[in-house]
Amino acid sequence: MYATIPKPMSFDEFLEWHPEDGRIFELYEGVPTELNPTGTHEAIAGFLSLKLGIELDRASLPYFIPKTATVKPYRERQGYKPDVVLLDRAAIAHEPDWAKKATIHDGATVKLAIEVASTNWRDDYGVKLTDYEEMGIPEYWIVDYIPLGAARYIGSPKRPTITVYQWVDGEYFFQQFRADEHVISAALPGLQLTADQIFNSAEV
Repeated sequence: MYATIPKPMSFDEFLEWHPEDGRIFELYEGVPTELNPTGTHEAIAGFLSLKLGIELDRASLPYFIPKTATVKPYRERQGYKPDVVLLDRAAIAHEPDWAKKATIHDGATVKLAIEVASTNWRDDYGVKLTDYEEMGIPEYWIVDYIPLGAARYIGSPKRPTITVYQWVDGEYFFQQFRADEHVISAALPGLQLTADQIFNSAEV
């Protein structure tokens, strides 16, 4: 759902804009776009935050997972809120908008960004992938649990798939994980999670 605004917003205007009802938005070409996730989407994102947080503590890694953060790509009038994001504690000190606006400008500050695919899956596989790659974010996951992504992204027949992109020499290379395969993460090399554990985490 798009917010009704008189003209496209700049990124700075977006950061200062606070809907009174507390809804959360991303910015696309100057237009605030509401994030309206399903319960399953939120359960998977919450499970990942929990398991990744446990691994950060176990391995004593110098990262943290904020409740929410805005990632600013190089393109103007864009701003994203990853479903899960790992940030480098030391690098945060060099982020000018972090303390007051929880905003990241430097891709190197982000150790891992995760998007749980939903009805806006084209953004996850398209515009966000391109922008995260340009920023140099070293690792990006798309958790496509339904699955929704086009066959050109996840193959045919479609199956729930986790695509892990690694940034190497300025571009992303990817591996895909399904069923009982263990997800391989450079950011969290000791992580012990299978694709199915992630997909099934929303079951009640």
